[in-house]
Amino acid sequence: MFGSGFLTGNLTLDAGILAWFIAQVLKTIFYSVMNRTFDWRRLVGSGGMPSSHSAFVCAAAAAIGSQRGLEDPVFALAVVVALVVMYDACNVRRAAGEQAKVLNHILRHWDQVSPAIVEEGLKELLGHTPLQVVMGACLGVTVGVGVTMF
Repeated sequence: MFGSGFLTGNLTLDAGILAWFIAQVLKTIFYSVMNRTFDWRRLVGSGGMPSSHSAFVCAAAAAIGSQRGLEDPVFALAVVVALVVMYDACNVRRAAGEQAKVLNHILRHWDQVSPAIVEEGLKELLGHTPLQVVMGACLGVTVGVGVTMF
């Protein structure tokens, strides 16, 4: 069914795209259930459960490993890139989101600040919790191995 790539002609890239799409749909559903409201921006937004960044890179790495073998240097490089992306999602981007929360709080409570500055605010949902990263990685590996088996 998937053969040499069902979207782009590249099975590895297609696995990443499919895992990203599934993660985005899942995080939109989870957000809607938890907040009892539907937000179309969640379909393309960052942050939330599961991590679409983790799903994307892990699906690509898993597809490479399934196609070329776990001893292949290209697979090793894909794993290293996936680990860097997941570290960034869980640490650097999450810290930036936490800082945005603090700054937004300061701006909302700073009476002398112009209302124009406070209206937009900073994006707080940037990174992921470790659980969100792990779940995205699991989704990605499942999709990456799955598409290479069919």
